[in-house]
Amino acid sequence: MISFITLFKREISRFCKVIIQTLLTPFVSAFLYMLIFGVNLGTTLSTQTDIPYLAYLIPGLIMMGIINNAYQNSSSSIINMKFTGDLEDLRVVPLTNIQIILAMGLAALFRGFIVGFVTWITGNLFLFYFYNHFLTISHPLILLFYIITSGLSFGFIGIFIAFKAKSFDQLSAFSTFILLPLTYLGGVFVSIDSLGPAWKTVSELNPLLYFIEGMRYSFLGTSDIHLEKGILISIVSVIIFYYLALKSLKPGSFRRW
Repeated sequence: MISFITLFKREISRFCKVIIQTLLTPFVSAFLYMLIFGVNLGTTLSTQTDIPYLAYLIPGLIMMGIINNAYQNSSSSIINMKFTGDLEDLRVVPLTNIQIILAMGLAALFRGFIVGFVTWITGNLFLFYFYNHFLTISHPLILLFYIITSGLSFGFIGIFIAFKAKSFDQLSAFSTFILLPLTYLGGVFVSIDSLGPAWKTVSELNPLLYFIEGMRYSFLGTSDIHLEKGILISIVSVIIFYYLALKSLKPGSFRRW
């Protein structure tokens, strides 16, 4: 357990050293999303409920921050260790593949949680200023469940992609051409009920939709998908991404570029 805890602390220390990238960049992004979409365009958009569009937007931005930062934390850590040759050191310390995955996955979850918390604070500042109330948590246990499952899922997929990637370009390609479009099409900005039948069917095949809607349900108590289905898909996602991450840790994967 000493090696496991040491690796976990190392991963925490690594992203804390670049606090501007870890916290300030997500804060600025969330601030701009809320200002442009939640405030400026929010008055022209409806949510088919009495909930202000800004309040509807914030849970989606929280989940988007958790997903992106959990993925970036584990993937950037491994890809940098590949480049510097530090990754080979993990083979000579008393760490099993499971311990490596869990330590990096938990560190990714921790970073995602911090970014999600900062986004929630930012959103509450906007809500209080424009609507004189805060975004409260309707279902704390559901919120905790989705924070854990989403953070671990995308921490694990970051490990898998980083071990399979043969260059920085391949790593960024996954984030740009797969993760980012799936996030935007996952109901962050609009309800899937407002989409046409064809696009709604496509959106329902997007696993990120169930994380985002689960987060929205934990805050607002309403969702476009069935809660039980979202919970099941979230658990399955953690298991599948963990399995992929575990299979990617082969002896040849630890070689330096």
